[in-house]
Amino acid sequence: MFSSISKDKKSNADANALSGPDKDGAQTTVIAKGTVIEGKFSCADNVRLDGAIHGEVHVDKRFVMGDGSHVKGNIHTRDAVIKGKINGDLFVKEALHLLETAVIEGNISAKTMIVDEGARYNGSCKIGAPATAAKN
Repeated sequence: MFSSISKDKKSNADANALSGPDKDGAQTTVIAKGTVIEGKFSCADNVRLDGAIHGEVHVDKRFVMGDGSHVKGNIHTRDAVIKGKINGDLFVKEALHLLETAVIEGNISAKTMIVDEGARYNGSCKIGAPATAAKN
């Protein structure tokens, strides 16, 4: 009578949500495991990161980090689904979802946030207002 989705299947569905164009027709840029990008990275569409980025990240649409992925730098995006590790601040204009393996060492600013059991973050967290970068 009732159907259930196991935790593993649900997590995989969340993290693999970007296999093609999204509802807005945006394409997904995939950065594969083993790839390391040094320096500032920006993309107008969706990004799926399974590798690493060492530098500031700007993604106009959705940013998805898979297991084992890593960002060392600040991230600015519209929506984010995180399973990897971030050493830097995270600015999300809309929805942020931290899955069970997410580790954030930095501040978080997002309009809405979901934190799954097991996810960790160390820093301040501002939820409710659209994310804006701190002014110097």
